[in-house]
Amino acid sequence: MALSISRRILRSFGSLNSLGRLGSPFSASNGKGHILGVDVPCVESSVFRKDESFFLSCRRYSTSILTPDSSDGSFPSDLLTKKRVSTPEREIGLHQDLVIPVTNLHNEDKGFMCLAGDVFDVPIRKDIIHRVVRWQLAKLQQGTHSTKTISEVSGTGRKPWRQKGTGRARHGTLRGAQFRGGATMHGPKPRSHAIKLNKKVRRLGLKIALSARAAEGKLMVFEDLEISSHKTKNIVNYFNQLENTKKLLLVDGGPISEKLKLATQNVHYVNVLPSIGLNVYSILLHDTLVMSRDAVNRIVERMHTPINR
Repeated sequence: MALSISRRILRSFGSLNSLGRLGSPFSASNGKGHILGVDVPCVESSVFRKDESFFLSCRRYSTSILTPDSSDGSFPSDLLTKKRVSTPEREIGLHQDLVIPVTNLHNEDKGFMCLAGDVFDVPIRKDIIHRVVRWQLAKLQQGTHSTKTISEVSGTGRKPWRQKGTGRARHGTLRGAQFRGGATMHGPKPRSHAIKLNKKVRRLGLKIALSARAAEGKLMVFEDLEISSHKTKNIVNYFNQLENTKKLLLVDGGPISEKLKLATQNVHYVNVLPSIGLNVYSILLHDTLVMSRDAVNRIVERMHTPINR
């Protein structure tokens, strides 16, 4: 913390009129200032006359850096502030590259990794997320619902009674929708519920989801997702070390190892995906995202691949 000596501090050593006198706590001679026994270089300004009184103004610039923890007693500690300066929070969506530490399941330091800003630091847009999630859920619908029409329902095709003379309403079949066991009119038939969504929008939705997790501090990068054994306790022990985490999503670059599958298959709050299967809806379902270094590289490569038209 650099220190600048203001005029108010100078008044604490004596009146400004006596600054040039000999024996004052702050005196200047030969271009050097003397503060409590320490010689510091200084610059004297000219002498001004105002209201028939001489006013001597001195400004001194020290080359040393003083902090509240200085032990040499070069400056009074009560004049130095110990207030911590708060740094402004990072503004999201500026496409700035992010540097994130890399660890593993054993919390070992594995260095750092730079995340591409055009993938992990894009502006957050809820409308894009809504469109992508709606597209995903619509595509997930099986669409196997089916009802029988009048030609498919079981029953005779005989006319139930003659057309006139009975006093009853005229009918030509008992398989109509108004009879019990009859057909269903305008009922659902097997179809696809998928809707169209441009590839640019789908890709942007994944970037926004990754950027949101990175901005929340809920994105972690691992060197790899290798575990020593297939025991579930390995995953449970690591999950218990995480703070404010309810569901965890592990994303590996290639095919999921058999040990990791067995270790997570009985834990409903931990799921595993390959990088090719990473999607917006899965990211939103889990509040913490863990990606291997290989998975990050593959995702960035996929996002940078030109869209085929």
